Amino acid sequence: MPTRILPAVGDADAVRSITTLLSQLPDAEPVAPVVDSTQLVDTLARLAAESVDELPEVVVVHERIGPVPALELVREVALRFPAVGVILVTSDASPGLFQAAMDYGARGLVALPLSYEELASRVQAVAQWSVGVRRHLGTGGDVFTGVGGTVVTVSGAKGGVGTTLTAVQLALAAQTSGRATALVDMDLQTGDIASYLDVQFRRSVADLAAITDISPRVLADAVFRHDSGLALLLAPGEGERGEDVTDRAVRQIVSALRSRYDVVVIDCGAQLGGAGAAAVEMADTAVLVATPDVIAVRGAKRTVRMWDRLQIRKAEETTIVVNRHSRVTEIQPPLIQKITGTRVARTSVPANFKELQGAVDAGRLHELDSKSTVKQALWALAGELGLVKAPEGAQKGGRSRGDRGAVSLRRRREAGG
Repeated sequence: MPTRILPAVGDADAVRSITTLLSQLPDAEPVAPVVDSTQLVDTLARLAAESVDELPEVVVVHERIGPVPALELVREVALRFPAVGVILVTSDASPGLFQAAMDYGARGLVALPLSYEELASRVQAVAQWSVGVRRHLGTGGDVFTGVGGTVVTVSGAKGGVGTTLTAVQLALAAQTSGRATALVDMDLQTGDIASYLDVQFRRSVADLAAITDISPRVLADAVFRHDSGLALLLAPGEGERGEDVTDRAVRQIVSALRSRYDVVVIDCGAQLGGAGAAAVEMADTAVLVATPDVIAVRGAKRTVRMWDRLQIRKAEETTIVVNRHSRVTEIQPPLIQKITGTRVARTSVPANFKELQGAVDAGRLHELDSKSTVKQALWALAGELGLVKAPEGAQKGGRSRGDRGAVSLRRRREAGG
């Protein structure tokens, strides 16, 4: 059976060089190359949605693939598509980089300029490894073969607009519908999810920051299992420890969570640091919570523009949720959409804090009365965002997993980043 090889090369000259050599390898079946990291992940996700057998045995990643750094891309492919063997092509063949590539999940490294013998040897070895993995898939509990869960970030246009309330209720709605759900507090200095859910905890997201290989066991040790069924990964109790959580650590943590849960909801708070930016960039859906007042709308516009300038996410790929909405306010959702250039969710959350106060003060937000209009709106929002599992036999709306808007990388490609 021929070995299917997918080159991921951004440089036109390198594309010609690599594809020419690959076409000369015995029993090789090179497929059309992808030109950036977005196209690679999207292509693999589409194939994996059909069957793991549709995936290429080998992916060849060039060091200048972009926009995501090559090693980060290697890690994402290794975590999300463990049946695919990745070879890194690089001009730096030093022992340090070789070790780093192995740590990130590469199965081989080939030095530039390319030599036929070295490339052939590496492809053959990696292809054999991939075939062996596929032969044993399904026999072990820790091998994840899907394309990953849906990641939703919830950010605030400013402090106090209801970001954590929204994140908690979206996660509860997804969990209650039967989808395994993780709720992450990425508001690293001032996160309040533990208080909202009356949780005493020892481990936090900071405990995963220094770990280079987050295995299912390591992840399970850091997660708090809440009575509601939610898996909680909480902000550190000591705010200064939040500085340990770098954007690189967040990429690894989110990838690990995506591989273990159907839905991952991340509360990013109202302050954008490197960790929150990485989470928003990786998200399938980025929610920005705003209230219908001038200050919040200005904050939303400022946040959206900043995300665009930093090539984190385009305005039209951001969903604004209007909280504390009232028909008598001068600022209505269509105006917010016009001002910010975003998509505003069809579901608005009514202004009715009296319904919430008892549950919030008691730290029992998960026990909010089902008759609450706020809860009903937020759970309807979860359905609008595609987080709620459809009943058996019902037609599923929105994107399927294979078509999920895993567009965190596409944004940067379209922006020319």
